[in-house]
Amino acid sequence: MKAIRRFTVRPVLPEPLRPLSDLARNLRWSWHAGTRDLFRSVDPGRWAAAGGDPMRLLGSVPTERLTELAGDRDFLDRLAAVADDLDTYMTGERWYQRQSGRLPAAVAYFSPEFGITAALPQYSGGLGILAGDHLKAASDLGAPLIGVGLLYRHGYFRQSLSRDGWQQEHYPVLDPHELPLDQLKEADGAPAQITLALPGDRSLHARVWVAQVGRIPLLLLDSDIEENDLIERGVTDRLYGGGSEHRLLQEMLLGIGGVRAVRAYCRLTGHAAPEVFHTNEGHAGFLGLERMAELRAEGLDFDAALEAVRAGTVFTTHTPVPAGIDRFDRELVARHFGPHAELPDLDVDRILRLGMETYPGGEPNLFNMAVMGLRLAQRANGVSLLHGQVSREMFAGLWPGFDPEEVPITSVTNGVHAPTWVAPEVYRLGARQIGTQRAEEALSIGDSDRWDSVADIPDQDIWDLRRSLRELLVLEVRERLRASWRQRGAGTAELGWIDGVLDPDVLTIGFARRVPSYKRLTLMLRDRDRLMDLLLHPDRPVQIVVAGKAHPADDGGKRLIQELVRFADDPRVRHRIVFLPDYGMAMAQKLYPGCDIWLNNPLRPLEACGTSGMKAALNGGLNLSVLDGWWDEWFQPDFGWAIPTADGVDGGTPTLSAVGDDPDRRDDIEAAALYDLLEQRVTRAFYERGRSGLPDRWIEMVRRTLSLLGPKVLAGRMVREYVDRLYTPAAHAHRAMTADAARELAEWKAAVRGAWHGVTVDHVETSVASATAELGSTLALRVRVGLGRLRPEDVEVQAVAGRVDEEDRITDAAAVPLKPVGAPGAAGEWVYEGPLSLDRTGPFGYTVRVLPSHRLLASGAELGLLAVPPEDVAEAAGLLMR
Repeated sequence: MKAIRRFTVRPVLPEPLRPLSDLARNLRWSWHAGTRDLFRSVDPGRWAAAGGDPMRLLGSVPTERLTELAGDRDFLDRLAAVADDLDTYMTGERWYQRQSGRLPAAVAYFSPEFGITAALPQYSGGLGILAGDHLKAASDLGAPLIGVGLLYRHGYFRQSLSRDGWQQEHYPVLDPHELPLDQLKEADGAPAQITLALPGDRSLHARVWVAQVGRIPLLLLDSDIEENDLIERGVTDRLYGGGSEHRLLQEMLLGIGGVRAVRAYCRLTGHAAPEVFHTNEGHAGFLGLERMAELRAEGLDFDAALEAVRAGTVFTTHTPVPAGIDRFDRELVARHFGPHAELPDLDVDRILRLGMETYPGGEPNLFNMAVMGLRLAQRANGVSLLHGQVSREMFAGLWPGFDPEEVPITSVTNGVHAPTWVAPEVYRLGARQIGTQRAEEALSIGDSDRWDSVADIPDQDIWDLRRSLRELLVLEVRERLRASWRQRGAGTAELGWIDGVLDPDVLTIGFARRVPSYKRLTLMLRDRDRLMDLLLHPDRPVQIVVAGKAHPADDGGKRLIQELVRFADDPRVRHRIVFLPDYGMAMAQKLYPGCDIWLNNPLRPLEACGTSGMKAALNGGLNLSVLDGWWDEWFQPDFGWAIPTADGVDGGTPTLSAVGDDPDRRDDIEAAALYDLLEQRVTRAFYERGRSGLPDRWIEMVRRTLSLLGPKVLAGRMVREYVDRLYTPAAHAHRAMTADAARELAEWKAAVRGAWHGVTVDHVETSVASATAELGSTLALRVRVGLGRLRPEDVEVQAVAGRVDEEDRITDAAAVPLKPVGAPGAAGEWVYEGPLSLDRTGPFGYTVRVLPSHRLLASGAELGLLAVPPEDVAEAAGLLMR
């Protein structure tokens, strides 16, 4: 029989055990081994059955056991030590508090998903895991972040397989009362509530749940409450589900409702108000509109409010392809804003213009969330060096006239939270080498370039560690594979073969990620005979563990999974290749450490960063990957292997020039390169033994991966970069952008835009007439410009110089400001002069340009305006030295 109503019955802990509740409700336990060990000792069997979730554990422990523990002096001493450690962690001075300068009082970090722990399943893939690692690393550093997201009552789907290998989705209901969450409440005890106005005099209400992620509060908005009608209750039903209007409402609740939730949280708890708002991908972009509405209520007009909001906003883009960006019909967006819906004080047409694709190739009837995010943020970044380059090219249309390298989008390469992803066995080996305290700091803060102590670990210890991790993975795979086959309808008598699946002494390759087509799950199947030869080689076999989910609406991705599963079901190879359904954090934490090789073969450059290979590296796994995302930036032969791409490009944005536009031909070429690497180099390095009887070359690569690559891939390094390069400058800009300054900047921008047609470069001359010059010599430039209604202080006149390519385009350019001399001429023209140093050999060229200039601009490209010499002036003054 099915229950007609559900309750959550919480245990009443004996007084001496009350600190267990506080420890369970702070998600630091998910990355703090001492806290997990304490909970495991409460009842090891129930801990395993609860999936390592302290809340579920405490809900299942019998009263007699709790009474026993309340009288166990050893347990109470351990409990007191762990509770004291948490208190010190929460209140003590950490990296952030030791920095000089005026750092942000607080940063609000918005994301549509957060992967903190499997016990709080509010993530689908890399974006959410990255967001979770960002919060955890910020907590370890003491950075005052407030996380903001949505609470999805079904989370993301759970995955199983049909008998014929087709992905099936399940959406279990999540009860917030059974999760490590607390409701945000008003002073009178009533739940704090956020309300959005909807068309047709309807409202969307949400309550706010708080997950404590170490020192960081994570606010999650929940619309499944009685105050809402049925449709509105379903707004936060599931992650990345529903149609366009459903997604729009989710993103309005995340952005607009999220700002309101932050204001309520700060009002009720006394937390410092954020000076910086960080938008993790475009889903939360509406937060800028809500902040503009706040400023409108304080008397600023639209343009001044826009400048004030931009100053303190950071936007991170995570997608290298336009198809990965949320875009809505402009009429749908228009219907949800204005006098009869949300933000009635903001002009709807002005809102729409913020998201319009007003550039060549753009779609004028679509509202682009990433475009709005960029226009509402003074600082923006991609998530790897290559992705920063791709992003500058993809969004260059927003800054017309500027070369892509000058588009104001920088990059901060992602990192991973080592205390979450490093296996306990790896951590213990490091702690044995340098001590527990130093090991914790090395993994969390990430302020060293090298972990030299790894060099002192004996080869035998490294090899024994890798084998033990492989053996743990083998046991985990067999257990999960058996459960999967039972779900597929197999009986126990059919599954005896699973006891022989995988071998702890065989080279193990891992491949686990989402399954869009560009990640090429089935590239390994291009030549099945060669793959079988690799799997079944008599002396140098490999074994492969594969996992991943396709989006529920992506039948193409599901077909790729089915193709892989059917191959793995073949009795000839099923002991050497497996597909594990329901990939998530719990599986990943076993999978990364147990794999010797982490395989990644996306279509370059479609991987923005990718972080799974980083997690493998932190456990001594070597990477075998296409040069894309972070691997393009940090690959060295010491750390693994680069799969050659069909275009043969080692840097820059690749094309399909070598294979035309034939994706099948490209896949054939790159799959063959993958097989070659495995056959000729990877397997030989793993199986060849030196004089000591160990694979010396392999162990040395593991050692170098840990010592040299390990410090680079840390989320602590990533968050420190955000603080130094983005958060702190944004906070300073926010403080400088007073109401008067915002009005001044808005009025100045309007004046400059209105007068820019009158800015001209009329004449350029140089002190050198020949086409050759010596290295180290200096040219004297003299430029006459017309400024129309503008003044010299409104502009910067620059000489831009550098090497030139075959088409005389300047590369590796450097800009040198020129100075005005004398008074304006009779026609109002100004003369600018300055030296230009010839500091490099080879073909060299220069040009001159005029940019807007103001003390409150973050970049000369901010307005997307520039003036350059017309062709006749450029030809007369052209200088090309060869």
